[in-house]
Amino acid sequence: MLKKNEYSDKASTLTEAIPYFLKFRGKTFVFKVGGKILDSDEVFEAIAEDIVILSLVGIKPIVVHGGGKEITAFLERLGIKSEFKDGIRKTDDKVMEIVEMVLDGKINGKIVSSICKKGGKAIGLSGRDSFCIVSEKVEGRVGRVKEVKREVIEKIIQSGFIPVISSVTTTEDGISLNTNADEVACEVAISISSEKLILLTDEEGVIGKNNQILRTITKEKAEELIKEGIIHGGMIPKVRLAIKAIENGVKKVHIISGLIQHSVLLEIFTDQGIGTEIVAQT
Repeated sequence: MLKKNEYSDKASTLTEAIPYFLKFRGKTFVFKVGGKILDSDEVFEAIAEDIVILSLVGIKPIVVHGGGKEITAFLERLGIKSEFKDGIRKTDDKVMEIVEMVLDGKINGKIVSSICKKGGKAIGLSGRDSFCIVSEKVEGRVGRVKEVKREVIEKIIQSGFIPVISSVTTTEDGISLNTNADEVACEVAISISSEKLILLTDEEGVIGKNNQILRTITKEKAEELIKEGIIHGGMIPKVRLAIKAIENGVKKVHIISGLIQHSVLLEIFTDQGIGTEIVAQT
């Protein structure tokens, strides 16, 4: 049985969330999921629940996903070694076949199913469906996003569904490409004029000089921290994409851990948040 102060804490959390419900009703949020988040059914079920709650209070979520770890594991079972260049998987025709199978088949279906089980309505698609995300070839079967056809995504949203988009994109002549999911999420957020881009990662946020999570930073401060080496490694490309999104009209970018239960609700609907938000200016 809950103690009196525990009831009060729960009520306070709910009342704290009300202004955010009102503020974000009708707004579009783009989520990117991948990494260890997809390894655990329990972890992803909590994220799916959060996304459904957002939709129930009038927010319009879009989910973009990768699935690099799953692709690597599948390739290993086939005796194919994964190679990377600048953090991007080297992708030839054979590897691309596996990428499509894992992302478009297994992972996309899993995410759609999780959202539907929690009471939401979701439709899965890849970036090549209706040529909604067109890319140019960079090397082999690796792509860089050139254009997002927002009308395809908007029609799904207008029909009352949550779009779940894999990071398989297409060339203008219909060749499928393996494209970085963070980049795809960023470009979708820009094209759709999203209120927020939320990168769900294996990290708790951007770490500052004192080894503490930076709750709010401007894009200028983020650039400084990259130059100083405070932001380093795999966080650099994520922060650079966040800066690009902000410069192109996305109001805020959030980098949060997807491994913490209900981190999405805690970040969006509480005053303190749980990760890092990157903004144009404070």
